Amino acid sequence: MTSQLFAVCFNATTPSELARFWSGVLGWEPATGSDDGVTIRPPEDTGFRIRFLPGQDPKTVQNRAHFDLTSASPEDQRRTVARALELGGTHIDVGQRPEDGHVVLADPDGNEFCVIEAGNTFLADTGLIGALACDGTQEVGYFWSEALRWPLVWDQDQETAIQSPKGGTKISWGGPPVAPKKGTNRLYFELALPVGADPEAEVGRLISLGAARGDPGGADAVRVQMLDPDGNEFAVRTSP
Repeated sequence: MTSQLFAVCFNATTPSELARFWSGVLGWEPATGSDDGVTIRPPEDTGFRIRFLPGQDPKTVQNRAHFDLTSASPEDQRRTVARALELGGTHIDVGQRPEDGHVVLADPDGNEFCVIEAGNTFLADTGLIGALACDGTQEVGYFWSEALRWPLVWDQDQETAIQSPKGGTKISWGGPPVAPKKGTNRLYFELALPVGADPEAEVGRLISLGAARGDPGGADAVRVQMLDPDGNEFAVRTSP
């Protein structure tokens, strides 16, 4: 039985403030029963949640992953940007060109995200979070396709993307050049096991696909810490 993508987690200096920002931008509500940090979920409770967990390390490099938010029209894009700025977001420069149609912002904790212009065909019919765009190799795209059993929806020039069979947010990897990893990622995946699944069997399956166990010192009672083939941290929940 395959793990499911339970949440995209942010290590945050102020989890509650960051949760309020993203809840306001996305229109998502707090989830009940969170064991630590703060969790928000989509209105229909489909797809993944977003979890904000305590992390005191200051942000010093650009994240390896960021959200791409979609727009239905130019006016809708302007409204999303204005809402993000009102909630504490800021404009940032990551090398985008003046002619680029997307708007690059940072949340109050400095995490980058983009508000994509209307008419983007790659993100059509994906929802407000069109993609989680990642810096990564083709190999890691193949790994996550097998790990989650999500089909590849893009595989060209070493760029890859996957999407749940149910649709929704795509996860993409841009291929080379991939910047060297520095420190612990501020964004990472948290997987959940189906009811009745054997945690050690699932961990073994992920290792057979190319993952490795992470720092045992980071383990807790309900999670196994792991690394994907690009060295990105992720966690497997071993209990509800």
